[in-house]
Amino acid sequence: TMLFNNVRVHSHAQVRWSALLPGVHVGRHVRLNKTVIDRDCVIPDGMVIGEEPELDAKRFYRTEGGVTLVTRDMLIALQS
Repeated sequence: TMLFNNVRVHSHAQVRWSALLPGVHVGRHVRLNKTVIDRDCVIPDGMVIGEEPELDAKRFYRTEGGVTLVTRDMLIALQS
């Protein structure tokens, strides 16, 4: 896992095999596995990314190698 500057990971969150770019905020009880989280993203409490390939492919961009890319625009689209 690689954390850039100004990244905040709250308690009880799990981050494995991931890269979190500057300004990322990870909420409580979040689970991230094989993800790349773009700068200034806020991952809401309880969100799970990287464990259910079909769900990840619907919400985010998932590579053939199983890495899930998350951007701010993708997260905003989930709230609509």
